[in-house]
Amino acid sequence: MIVVEKLNQTPVPEQAIEIVERKGLGHPDTICDSIANQISIELSKLYLKEVGVILHHNIDKALLAAGETENRFGGGIIKKPMLFVLGDRATFRTEDKEFPVEELAVRVAKEWFKQNLRFLDPEKHIKYQIELKQGTASLRSIFKKKGILGANDTSACVGYAPLSPTEKLVIELEKYMNSKEFKKEFPETGEDIKIMALRKEDELNLTIALAFIDRFIDSEETYFKRKEEVLQAVYEFLNKNFGFKKINVEINTLDQKGKGIEGMYLTVTGTCADGADCGQVGRGNRINGVIPLNRPSSSEAAAGKNPVSHVGKIYNALSFKIANEIFSQVRGVKEVYVWLLSKIGKPINQPAIASVQIIPESEIDWMGLQKHAEKVIEEELSKIQEFCMDLAKGKYPIGY
Repeated sequence: MIVVEKLNQTPVPEQAIEIVERKGLGHPDTICDSIANQISIELSKLYLKEVGVILHHNIDKALLAAGETENRFGGGIIKKPMLFVLGDRATFRTEDKEFPVEELAVRVAKEWFKQNLRFLDPEKHIKYQIELKQGTASLRSIFKKKGILGANDTSACVGYAPLSPTEKLVIELEKYMNSKEFKKEFPETGEDIKIMALRKEDELNLTIALAFIDRFIDSEETYFKRKEEVLQAVYEFLNKNFGFKKINVEINTLDQKGKGIEGMYLTVTGTCADGADCGQVGRGNRINGVIPLNRPSSSEAAAGKNPVSHVGKIYNALSFKIANEIFSQVRGVKEVYVWLLSKIGKPINQPAIASVQIIPESEIDWMGLQKHAEKVIEEELSKIQEFCMDLAKGKYPIGY
């Protein structure tokens, strides 16, 4: 069933208050989401290579337990390593095949750490605990069917388009601060960045948590000097690329001059997980890269779920894709929200409902708009197998 209706609501960019958060590459929650999803991608590749189909797996339970550090000017030490715990279900064996699931999971996790966190040693700074088990027979049986699979859960997801200017800003700013260009100029800045944006009318207030790496900091004076230089670089980037009437930026607001090490945000490896905060799948960015408090959000965590039957992943990603397709293809749309609801066991291309809510321009042909939106949904659902394979290959980013 497809329902397209008008939404009598002020578009988010026109609302007086907007709050948006983004957790960056090295944030513990982003780490968990990214690794869990990459393991699903690599496991899907292995299953396809060995048996020609993607078998049952849901690797969407991960915890990064913080370690213990001693920060020092010029370089601290890791006193207790972090612990990466990965759990849920996977297919370890079929009648004639065995799959090295645990070995693959640890290898992928280590590769991710090595590629994304410059000063974290995946052999020394992390311990790994794999708690994946063979899935139940009833859920594994879904994957024996040919063609479009049935949903392995009853779940609802929602996506929207377009991104607001505030949402675009927090994404682009975090990516800039984690770019090679920025790290070359400011090597003391870690990958763990969190940006909280509060827009009041046309005034934007940003609070940034930015991990500094203690090996580059030889004194309190150096820390606050470099932090001020980072702040100026951030202002230059924002003023060059965004047109807000006024932008206020604060970095590491817990800092206190005169308190030495205790008054600064220092890490050994560039992520607060080395000695402060834990991370968990599902607490990071939504699938489009932000945590938008003014928007409806799915309760499902997409990262790590299988890409061919778990609607918590498929519908999460597809709802955003459909919303973007409607916004780009259908004239007269100011803002669009797409809701998809599944029923366990029913084919994933036949949702219980596909609901579209549109905030239209004032002068529009509503009947024409409605029919065009319905056509977009029908086309996207008809291509769902191709979409699922793109998910399996990692074509659509999950949260970062």
